[in-house]
Amino acid sequence: MSSTIELKPMEMPFSNDPIQSYTMAARYYIDPLIADKEKKDIFWSNWIYVAHQSHLSKSGDYYCCSIHGQEIVLIKESDSEIRGFYNVCAHRGHQLLTGSGNTPAIVCPYHAWCYSNKGEFLGARNTQDMEDFDSSYFNLKPVLVESFLGFLFVNLDLDAKPMTELYDGLSEEILSYTPDVDKVQCQFQTNYSVKANWKVLIDNFLECYHCHPAHHDFVDLVDMPSYETKTYKLYSSHISHKPSNQSSAAYHFEGGQTFGYAAWFVWPNLTIWVMPGESNISMLQMHPDGIDNCIETLDWHGLGEEPNQSSAEAIKYLDEVLQPEDIGLCESVQKGLNSLAYNQGRFVVDKDRTHLSEHGVHHFQSLIIDSLKDI
Repeated sequence: MSSTIELKPMEMPFSNDPIQSYTMAARYYIDPLIADKEKKDIFWSNWIYVAHQSHLSKSGDYYCCSIHGQEIVLIKESDSEIRGFYNVCAHRGHQLLTGSGNTPAIVCPYHAWCYSNKGEFLGARNTQDMEDFDSSYFNLKPVLVESFLGFLFVNLDLDAKPMTELYDGLSEEILSYTPDVDKVQCQFQTNYSVKANWKVLIDNFLECYHCHPAHHDFVDLVDMPSYETKTYKLYSSHISHKPSNQSSAAYHFEGGQTFGYAAWFVWPNLTIWVMPGESNISMLQMHPDGIDNCIETLDWHGLGEEPNQSSAEAIKYLDEVLQPEDIGLCESVQKGLNSLAYNQGRFVVDKDRTHLSEHGVHHFQSLIIDSLKDI
């Protein structure tokens, strides 16, 4: 007698208790309706990392970015405040600025409508005699901007709570591992196009259950038995508490921290890394690029304009070894999520929450499910 495979096995319950829970269903990674709902319910209503504040050091400096399809410009005014606006002209919708640079005022390249760097409408040709022309209506529409340990974040929700409240305790924890964070400069930037849903990449970051079979050099570098994951309201920490191997297969470094490795997940799509060696902090961020593709951006920050020898080796290891290893894993998972034979797995979680436990993934998936109601 022949048998057929069901179109996705029955969906099992996602429990608040990670030990009892099945993983999030495959539809969260492959359904276009869910991907569309994420724009408004996740990316357009949460704090999104954009750049280091050193990109906006002088009055008139601007920096353009995109928040899941919404074009934004950050600009520094003469009062030293960094403001954010939708990067769109109020006349006909043309993009106002591109890339980064410096400007005394914002002038649309289409019809030359002009705005101050505070977003105020200054004037446009042939509008001075128009009846019922309310210039205040045409001011640029603002977004929220916050500097968090020198890193700039944007929120499209004007009623959003401040980061210090939402991520209570995070800045103090990061400072305890990188006390020189206020002195760092961006030393390296790159990006990766990954054929996987953005949430697959976050899932992968949040557990080291896969580290021994998949990252041989990483487990030679980092003391895994002391690796500990702790979850909080909107972030989680991932710390190896004992010093790392200074002459590992990953890279060599002199001196360094009393701890081994420190990293954090910051809801919704940012991971922060502190690697062994000279003072450093990296931002690895996952940007959705369709349902089954993601653009990862890596910004490495350290002391001085150029990385020292150990940091250069760490960057090379991240860029040429660790990232390709993780990208291969995530792209394979994305293929599996589309399989007729797969819908969910079980979280592997132990009571002691050891380095092999997947409770950090459960925490992230709980935030996703809570954010996407009624789907």
